[in-house]
Amino acid sequence: MSDKAFQFLNVERQTPRTVPVAIRVLGYGEIAGDFGTTQAGTQAERCIDCGNPYCEHACPVHNYIPNWLKLVQDGRIMEAATLMHETNPLPEICGRVCPQDRLCEGACTLEQTAFGSVTIGSIERWVTDEALRQGWRPDLSAVRETGKRVAIVGAGPAGLACADRLRRAGIAADVYDRQEEIGGLLTFGIPPFKLDKGVVRTRRDVLEGMGVRFLLGHEVGRDVEFGQLLDDYDAVFVGTGAYTYVDAQLPGRELHGVHDALPFLIANTERLLRDEQVPHAFDFRGKRVVVLGGGDTGMDCNRTAIRLGASSVTCVYRRDEANMPGSAREVKYSREEGVEFLFQRQPLDILGDADGRVRAVRVVETALVDSGDGRARPQNVEGSEYEIEADVVIQSFGFLPSPPDWLRSHGVTLEHSGKVATGVDGMLSHQTSHPRIFAGGDNVRGADLVVRAVYDGREAAGSIARMLLG
Repeated sequence: MSDKAFQFLNVERQTPRTVPVAIRVLGYGEIAGDFGTTQAGTQAERCIDCGNPYCEHACPVHNYIPNWLKLVQDGRIMEAATLMHETNPLPEICGRVCPQDRLCEGACTLEQTAFGSVTIGSIERWVTDEALRQGWRPDLSAVRETGKRVAIVGAGPAGLACADRLRRAGIAADVYDRQEEIGGLLTFGIPPFKLDKGVVRTRRDVLEGMGVRFLLGHEVGRDVEFGQLLDDYDAVFVGTGAYTYVDAQLPGRELHGVHDALPFLIANTERLLRDEQVPHAFDFRGKRVVVLGGGDTGMDCNRTAIRLGASSVTCVYRRDEANMPGSAREVKYSREEGVEFLFQRQPLDILGDADGRVRAVRVVETALVDSGDGRARPQNVEGSEYEIEADVVIQSFGFLPSPPDWLRSHGVTLEHSGKVATGVDGMLSHQTSHPRIFAGGDNVRGADLVVRAVYDGREAAGSIARMLLG
């Protein structure tokens, strides 16, 4: 055990300072500040090295958290960054967007006490940022090129993680994506106040330095045939994500002023990347915005609407706060920025005026009943319906995979939901029913956390290497 194992008794849990609310809502810059070297080391010293690292177990990529916290304590930042990358190809991104309160920090032994968890996510982010600023790059000097080549379809977190691991195995990785920038939803879906796009561009520089080749603006099925990839490469990894938004079939969803969450967020981010003015459809100045849904995407919509000038933002969720799927941190930030939450409200329909514009959302109160599966089920309370006035409604009910036609036509089995079936009937992890096609991320899981997509890409690369290299 560390000689500073009881530092948590003297040092309170601290997170980096955030930009004051009155300033941060005026723009899209990241709101979380950075630790300094001393503060990061002091916070790392709060780890009690408990010997049974629940934090590591709760992390989807099983980061060696106590080990790199010890390196941070000792000021060995470059070694800490190297160790982080052994399990996580995108630590600076996960440090920003992971819901640590539900993962590593929620499982921290200290979190079960009044002392509060170690600030694992903030330390992870600071270490990677600082190491990259100081010139850290992965050491590939021992890698020997194998002559094998893999095509990766999709430059989101699963595809990027796969490319990283393939290069470490000496396998060439070419990444195809229809967008002109890498990142997928990291770039176009997650707002800049959560993930600055310069962070993603830095990761692109790192990957290109490793030998990854990006073919951007190349849509498979339009600019290049999928069959050609199978002819030209030894294997293909498909990480096409989940972009089909769940349609709750609410009456009135066709009214002017109703937006679906993902197209709304993507369009606003693309506008920011092009440095364009706010279009009329997104001019929320003086408008009452209602966001339907309680996940992280709903929180992104809440906070984006605030920055677009909404006079009020109300977030409606059918369960209580304890059952919200969104990160507690993002709920906190939404509240700080002026969002009002209405829990245990089920939307019934969207109401319009004579001109076909939104005027209100009709909701019903819910009671939570035992569903038998560990999560309470909302049940409508008869006679409790009422209207919430609104000028804009944003629907955020989740997302489904959008499997391209060329997958099925090449013998890839899909589940009824559209998810790609992998790793069954004796197949390798993340291998599809076509032996040279692998898949991972949201197109396999459905909409899920970035860190789980990273895990899938990492593990798929391992399976590909085993198949190609033995």
